[in-house]
Amino acid sequence: MDIRITPRKLNGAVTPPASKSMAHRAVLALALADGQGTLSNLSDSQDIQATKRCVEALKALRPDGALPFLDCGESGSTLRFLIPIALAVSGGGVFTGHGRLMERPQGPYFDIFKEKGIFYEQKDGVLTVQGTLTPGVYRLPGNVSSQFVTGLLYALPLLPGDSTIEITTPLESSGYVDMTLNMLEKFGISVENRNYESFRVPGNQAYQARDIAVEADWSQAGFWYAANFLDNHVSIQGLNADSTQGDRVMASLYRKLAKPGDVDIDVSGCPDLLPPLAVMAAVRNGTTHFINAARLRIKESDRLATTAALLNRLGSSAEDGPDSLTVRGIPSFSGGTVDGANDHRIVMAAAIAATRADSPLTILGAEAVNKSYPSFWDDYKRLGGVFDVL
Repeated sequence: MDIRITPRKLNGAVTPPASKSMAHRAVLALALADGQGTLSNLSDSQDIQATKRCVEALKALRPDGALPFLDCGESGSTLRFLIPIALAVSGGGVFTGHGRLMERPQGPYFDIFKEKGIFYEQKDGVLTVQGTLTPGVYRLPGNVSSQFVTGLLYALPLLPGDSTIEITTPLESSGYVDMTLNMLEKFGISVENRNYESFRVPGNQAYQARDIAVEADWSQAGFWYAANFLDNHVSIQGLNADSTQGDRVMASLYRKLAKPGDVDIDVSGCPDLLPPLAVMAAVRNGTTHFINAARLRIKESDRLATTAALLNRLGSSAEDGPDSLTVRGIPSFSGGTVDGANDHRIVMAAAIAATRADSPLTILGAEAVNKSYPSFWDDYKRLGGVFDVL
């Protein structure tokens, strides 16, 4: 689906959808729990559908003893969270996905599997993992995705003995680990956090069911913050200012970018915010350097390259480096046609940029928003956005 946007200012109130990061964690915890619980305010995004689908496959009875087949869609969280969980509850699984998902590196897990004698094989877009997850010491680098840490934090409490996760380099994205620890605590799971350098996980624990209402998503709120930065008037409602979501940092980054002059922004703890932050940077007075951003190259798109391409197509000056993005501000954007790169966050960033464009903007592949924010175009239209589906 391609969309042509006629530039208009947005005005009104919006509540972002449920936090995708929190919803993944809640769905998994409830699936592992004893008893009955409920989840409310759950987004129907494609990523959450993937986690729910995999949970059902994991719970299904298989009299032939076959490993569960887990289709993770394009969700990196689903894949990385469920790999150790599947080992703990089913002796492994057969994982597949779509888009670039199966190209994303799983090296930290593979290193553990070699050490622990767990079989794994990846070929033709399918990853098979089989073996017994045993109590012990698990070592992970801290400068890779925190999704690996979360996967182990969910699985290790189910083992028949105590375990320790040792973080071998300083932990990035600690906010996502905080969210995991908070959700585990809600479901009765105890983990000792030793200053993010290691985590002691007692075994023989049981998840206890409870009712959970998922918070509104600070990641998606970032696009409406960007809209306000571009002189729109959007009232963002339903956010928890004290949330464990790391992307709540958007509020302070907004203020930082509002000041003129050159500025550095470290996105290692909030990589999902880069596209809306980059749109903001493109219209500010000064040069913005986004640093520690290498992991953005292995998202739904090479998000450093596609964000730079988006801004340059809109008349800005953006240059991506191996782990950075440099953006120089301009007064407004040009129109034309941009490629959504099959990336939900690139599409939403383009839609917000269109509100400050000099002429209509066509976005190719605008349906990509369904991955995380299915109601985005409805909200955009309700706020006064004008577009035609081509």
